[in-house]
Amino acid sequence: MAKIKVVKSKKVVEPPAWFSLFSDEDIQLFKDGKHHQLFNKLGSHLVEHAGVKGTYFAVWAPNAKQASVIGNFNGWNRSSHPMSVRWDSSGIWECFIPGLGAAEYYKYFIESHSGYQVEKGDPYAFHWETPPHTASVTWDLTYTWNDETWMAQRKLQNPLEKPLSIYEVHLGSWRRVDNEQPNSFLTYRELAEQLPAYCQYMNFTHVEFMPVMEHPFYGSWGYQVVGFYAPSSRYGTTQDFMYLIDKLHQAGIGVILDWVPSHFPTDEHGPGYFDGTHLYEWEDPRKGFHPDWKSFIFNLSRNEVRAFLISNAIFWLENYHIDGLRVDAVASMLYLDYSRNDGEWVPNIHGGRENLDSISFLQELNQVIHTEYQDVFTVAEESTSWPGVTHPVADGGLGFDMKWMMGWMHDTLGYLQTDPIYRKYRQGQLTFSMMYAFSERFTLPLSHDEVVYGKASLINKMPGDNWQQFANLRLLYAYMFGHPGAKMIFMGGEFAQRHEWRHDYSLDWHENNNPDHQGIQRLVRDLNKLYRDQPALYKFNFSHEGFEWINADDAERSVISWMRKGEDEADTLIFVANFNPQVWNNYRLGVPKMGYYDEVFSSDDLYYGGSDIRNLKVLETAPIPANRQTHSLSLKVPPLAVMVLKFSHTYGWYKS
Repeated sequence: MAKIKVVKSKKVVEPPAWFSLFSDEDIQLFKDGKHHQLFNKLGSHLVEHAGVKGTYFAVWAPNAKQASVIGNFNGWNRSSHPMSVRWDSSGIWECFIPGLGAAEYYKYFIESHSGYQVEKGDPYAFHWETPPHTASVTWDLTYTWNDETWMAQRKLQNPLEKPLSIYEVHLGSWRRVDNEQPNSFLTYRELAEQLPAYCQYMNFTHVEFMPVMEHPFYGSWGYQVVGFYAPSSRYGTTQDFMYLIDKLHQAGIGVILDWVPSHFPTDEHGPGYFDGTHLYEWEDPRKGFHPDWKSFIFNLSRNEVRAFLISNAIFWLENYHIDGLRVDAVASMLYLDYSRNDGEWVPNIHGGRENLDSISFLQELNQVIHTEYQDVFTVAEESTSWPGVTHPVADGGLGFDMKWMMGWMHDTLGYLQTDPIYRKYRQGQLTFSMMYAFSERFTLPLSHDEVVYGKASLINKMPGDNWQQFANLRLLYAYMFGHPGAKMIFMGGEFAQRHEWRHDYSLDWHENNNPDHQGIQRLVRDLNKLYRDQPALYKFNFSHEGFEWINADDAERSVISWMRKGEDEADTLIFVANFNPQVWNNYRLGVPKMGYYDEVFSSDDLYYGGSDIRNLKVLETAPIPANRQTHSLSLKVPPLAVMVLKFSHTYGWYKS
């Protein structure tokens, strides 16, 4: 086979002899579900063959009677450019169109043996028309990256041993040009001029994009994906999205993509009923149709479908330099009876409710990613008590690096929404998360799901008058950063947006003119800095070695206290969290070492909008036993606040 290379020319010449991008080895790997670079073979590719430049097309449609490429270049004529089916029972149809270059609209016309006819978008397309238009677009992925420093540094350290503070972003509503005009989104390049600088200013380590893959319905927030291999053209081209990632990396910000292998929409131009049969999805609706989202479910028993999805994950890591994947709706994949009543689901071969195909798929996905990209991490949105989500596949786990700690989120928000008068009766709800905090490696999510559909914004969830609402929110954030696990805050939460999130509008940035909102933003910025600066907050983020209770049982005063530890004893931080609006004077706290302690942080600081109730700059221990310690401190504990102490020095000298 002649050498293939990427070109951009549209020069029309006589067609050469037929050729293929597939080798025999490619076909066998594809059939076995072990081809993880299918994006280099299937789909449309600008190539040069035998001195002729053009576009090669390949589509998997094993049950088609005939197939052709239609597009703006041939007047959408179904007979102009017929495809040939391969002879090797792979079900792949191919053709080469000489002279055809980039930015041409196309679809596949497919006719099945049953007489079904349909025009389909390309499941492997790198670019799509902007919705509501539905054609795929031929495209060249060439881009010159400038993030060499980031990519080199990424390889030097395990990402789980570094601070992980994630800013969750919906691209279409972070900021807008004009809220009164529909679809007045910032482009990828406009975002690149603002978002990296903002994340850097706020000291976030990563940004997590809600799904950017092409989706027909904007109101799905990206979770109803049709174009799995293309960033949405609503905001620009593929290179524009690469530019945004490039700029984030140059600013020292990692990028996580929300990835959806659990389901896809039923839109006719999508992968559903692709060749007149249920090719990508299960035929039986008890297995192949999701009742919650009215969408198709991938048939993960099929090797070619598994290869489609695993190749897709690798595609984003390889071509877009993505640092992590957050896998959506894992719980819906693991349980055959998810959101189904009796009689609406099919048990597995053992008679159980576990989805064995999904389990093996997720294990294989994580094994492939961690073999090929050891410096990339995966995160599961898994809302049940499924065991071993972040345990190694060799030990029977799913192999994810982290899992969302949904229990912490629900318990903590539920506790904080309780009037402080009654919190003493619910202390266990607050502290329960530490009973299982190290059973998995957890991310603490305050996600978009908690601020929509009438659930209220975070600030409006908080009880009390205006001051108490902001104090409670400061308390929530400071408690979150003191709790083991990675951190995640959805956009708008970092400055206490009052409105629920609305995907058709920009965040309410004008609220930052208010000192109360400014105080929350300053607090989050400084908590991120504290997180980055203090090894005790990240070195053992996922291990019991990094945490020890001082007192979890002071329910009467609604106070909890604990230690976060690093490798060095001098790194230890002491957290005291008061969930009561009462100030506690002369509060006796046992500490592990005699000497002097500094108050290094307080969410009650006037700078954040607090009441500024502070302790002495240097606190001295007394030989009074408390909390199983031989020495203790006498503290002034501010209301609805978290204070952080750090050992300063021993007796024998004094720091002024």
